[in-house]
Order: sequence, then C-alpha cells, then structure tokens
Amino acid sequence: MNTTIDMLKSRRSVPPLAMTGPGPDAAELETMLALAARVPDHGKLAPWRFIVFEGEGRARAGDIILKSFDAANPGADESRREIERKRFLHAPVVVGVVSRPVAHGKIPEWEQVLSVGAVCMNLTIAANAMGFATSWLTQWYSYDAAAASALGLKPGEKFAGFIHIGGSKGAPEDRPRPALADIVTRF
Repeated sequence: MNTTIDMLKSRRSVPPLAMTGPGPDAAELETMLALAARVPDHGKLAPWRFIVFEGEGRARAGDIILKSFDAANPGADESRREIERKRFLHAPVVVGVVSRPVAHGKIPEWEQVLSVGAVCMNLTIAANAMGFATSWLTQWYSYDAAAASALGLKPGEKFAGFIHIGGSKGAPEDRPRPALADIVTRF
C-alpha cells in the first residue's frame, strides 16, 4: 500500500511529556517548514509565519509563560508553576504557527484562516513522515495577550498553534475516532 496512506492511518499525536530527543536538525527543520508552507494560499498572501523555539529559546519561552501565569494566578503552588515553566522543554523543537490574515478585497479572512490550519497539519505530517513525533497544541498562553506578544506575536496576529516536534518514548495509543456513519451525509 502507499506509504503516505499507511502513515496517515497510523498518525497519532504524542503528548509533549512523552517526547524525547533528538529533534530535527537544521536541515530537517528547514525541509519541514518548506513543506508546511506548500498549502492552498489563494492570492499568494502567505497569511501565516513561523516562530521556532529551540535550544535556550525554549527556556526563555517558559519564563514568559510563567510570568503571565503568575500574573493571573498569584499564590499558585510551586508544582503548578513548574508545569508552566516547562511547557516548551519537553520537545526538542516547538514551532509557533502564526495566523496573520491580510486585508484583501477578494480573499476572505476565513480562507486565510483555513490556510494556516493547513500549514499546521502539513507541518505535523511532514515531521511524522520524517520519523518524528508531534503534538499540535494551543494552550491558554496562545490567547493571553501579554504572553502571546512576549512570545513574538505582532498586532493583528494569533497563534494557530504550537507544533511540538521530537522523538517518542513509545508508541502512542490511538483514541476513539468518529464513525463515518455519524459524520458523513450525502447530498
């Protein structure tokens, strides 16, 4: 059978806590990002961009997340604060996928948002096809204005998600999938 079909049949998200190293090297990551950007993009607007968190940048991101968490949760216990501080430390690489719609007379914002979702999925599939585990997450800090800005968002931008990329400590279990009879209608 086609290896792409086989890979898609077995694709699973791996929680960042279950990830290990190594992550992609510079050339592998560049390939993943180039493939991620090969999505439908009506008007060639590129209504998305990437922020790569790797190496020490992951710890700096954790400090930003913790600062915003502390502001919203004074007196939180140290174990919870440690969870927030380590958000980006489990996977060797985390890619923030940024939605940045462009005002355009013919291309609706909705189509641009769909394009950024396709970028996230292409990145996930490219990384999986190259043998890496992935998890596409948003989490609260995607929507916290102070945290999102400190993590690199510009005015008018939103995080579509953070794609965590690394190895896996084991084969992830599948989750129940919807029955096609419940989600397919014919016109």
